[in-house]
Amino acid sequence: MHYYTVSCMKQLNVTRITVVLKRDYEGQNCSIARTLELIGERWTMLILRDVFLGVRRFEHFQAELGVARNVLSSRLARLVDEGILEKRRYQERPARYEYRLTEKGIDLWPVLISLVKWGDKHAAASGPPRIIEHRGCGGQVNDHLSCDRCGQPLGARDVMTRPGPGASAVAA
Repeated sequence: MHYYTVSCMKQLNVTRITVVLKRDYEGQNCSIARTLELIGERWTMLILRDVFLGVRRFEHFQAELGVARNVLSSRLARLVDEGILEKRRYQERPARYEYRLTEKGIDLWPVLISLVKWGDKHAAASGPPRIIEHRGCGGQVNDHLSCDRCGQPLGARDVMTRPGPGASAVAA
């Protein structure tokens, strides 16, 4: 197949084969592949999660995520270049910036909520670390992205979060 490259390494009489996806997905007409190219990397997804939770400033991302400064800087720059985040100056001297979701970024809300819901169901043994509630009535967001209390379809601006039963659980 022309979609991957294979490298072999021999160690202790064991042959390992590593499959590495090409970055350009040549020959594929696939929206999932193109989207993963933009947001599929681990740190990028966690940055997006934190932006939706209200984190805005570089030093706060770094404190929340524990990511190396160069990695964080690179991921934020990519999100800005792709129009998912916008960079706004909040201080002149020294120049300091905050990062805000654009409409394109806000359109990722259903994707992140779907991942949250899946993770809460399959990877949160102690329960959801965060509860996502409808600002209007306090109901929770269901799997169909509507309020389980009033039935209203919900978007990113309609909800708030609070700690859930799994909030104090330490990740293994």
